[in-house]
Amino acid sequence: MNPEAPKPCNPEAPYKTYLSENELPAAWYNLRADMKKKPAPLLNPATKKPVTAAELEQVFCRECVKQELDDTTPYIPIPQPVLDFYKMYRPSPLIRAYFLEKSLGTPAKIYYKFEGNNTSGSHKLNSAIAQAYYAKEQGLTDVTTETGAGQWGTALSMASAFFGLNCHVYMVKCSYEQKPFRREVMRTYGADVTPSPSLTTEIGKKINAEHPGTTGSLGCAISEAVEAQSKLPNARYLLGSVLSQVCLHQSIIGLETQAALKKLGVKPDVIIGCAGGGSNLAGLIAPFMGEKLRGEADYRFIAVEPASCPSLTRGVYAYDYCDTGRVCPLQKMYTLGSSFIPSASHAGGLRYHGMSSMLSELYDQKLMEARSVKQTEVFEAATLFARTEGTLPAPESSHAIRVAIDEALRCKKEGKSETIVFGLTGTGYFDMVGYGKFNDGQMGDYIPTDADLAAGLATLPTV
Repeated sequence: MNPEAPKPCNPEAPYKTYLSENELPAAWYNLRADMKKKPAPLLNPATKKPVTAAELEQVFCRECVKQELDDTTPYIPIPQPVLDFYKMYRPSPLIRAYFLEKSLGTPAKIYYKFEGNNTSGSHKLNSAIAQAYYAKEQGLTDVTTETGAGQWGTALSMASAFFGLNCHVYMVKCSYEQKPFRREVMRTYGADVTPSPSLTTEIGKKINAEHPGTTGSLGCAISEAVEAQSKLPNARYLLGSVLSQVCLHQSIIGLETQAALKKLGVKPDVIIGCAGGGSNLAGLIAPFMGEKLRGEADYRFIAVEPASCPSLTRGVYAYDYCDTGRVCPLQKMYTLGSSFIPSASHAGGLRYHGMSSMLSELYDQKLMEARSVKQTEVFEAATLFARTEGTLPAPESSHAIRVAIDEALRCKKEGKSETIVFGLTGTGYFDMVGYGKFNDGQMGDYIPTDADLAAGLATLPTV
């Protein structure tokens, strides 16, 4: 049964806005529409002027460009074919972590929104299917992309197969080697997967020459994917995080969470998400942040990033290149510099040098907090969660688990019965190399020095 047509906004019950009868949102929520101070515009790297739709359409799908540049429309209807696909795995469950609460002995109530109940294993499918649909509608035959840990590449491979598109994935080299089974899932869905930086692109050759033996980064892989797109006759580049169009598609996470909590009569005090490029965090907090911006409610929001790649907690707020090869638009964001290549941590999806411009602006306005956590602390939290709640979490998701546990223990110490909500963005069943190293006591914590960060920040463009 198809969801009913989107309903007009009801200010007395905003969480019901655009809900179909089965509680699947029929429209995405554009948080930028409620931001008084909007994110700074993307800039053309050559002219340093705001990038135009025509320029972006050389790289991205036409409809995605329209969404990227729209910061005034609060609700954007979800196309019917995308809604039909969503019904395979949405709404995703909101689960109370009773067993984790008991293990911690905390008076806090802990809920998590679980996005791992689809074959891609993560939230990434929410945007992949939308972008693939727009590519197909535009008459494209090929799409290119990058992937870190492999969740986005897997999701886009699935979506591309569904719509009959050829999918070309550049996978960060250390993840390509650490996670061969995720690579094989992509190939099973018909994608070709290349370790990045490779020797198949000019940018890849340049990066390999400048950084011999490099393990790669998302910035490197983005550059290669964009170059590959430019050389294919009927292709566009699809991105898995960072840009506003992706954050928009991921708002379905927060809309469902908000609806479920309202139905339960529960108001969260703290909302937590892991943060790499920022799409899952932006999606989870979007409708709640909207309430905060409109003065309807107040919440604490916490972004959690790896100590090895601390763009929010140790970066600077400035215009920077979105990719290592410096071919993509400039974005104002919290960044470590496009030339910064983080250590080969096991949370491959969080190894990006910058943060979403929307989240960066919210953080700069002190509307949300940020914390960085060490890799060993993250796997300790992941292990406790697996043993108590029964689901093996992805290393990326486990950053949120780490801080959710810390907040629950704070509540225990302070005798407060707060409600904590976090995003469990995916499962960790293809991340067993990391779990194995942790279990064998072979995992370490790399934290970049000030000198390491200074070298990356020295390459920031002058704007």
